[in-house]
Amino acid sequence: MSHDRIRARKPTTDVDRWTVGTVERTGNRDGNAVEVQRDEGDSVEFLATSALGKLVEKRLELEDGESPVGARVWYRKHGG
Repeated sequence: MSHDRIRARKPTTDVDRWTVGTVERTGNRDGNAVEVQRDEGDSVEFLATSALGKLVEKRLELEDGESPVGARVWYRKHGG
């Protein structure tokens, strides 16, 4: 399965390949399903590996049990 990419910090390379948005919802389906609202107002859903989801949450510096919903992230669809 091909997974999409997500980052907790603004990328420093290939910036034009990443889209910024806000986490609307997270779940677990074949990895971590994340729905992000883009600045343009529409939403996009994508899948990231469980390990990547945990790394992003760690880098968002969330408190124990705090949800990543509302956090600013950068993401890229597979092949995008």
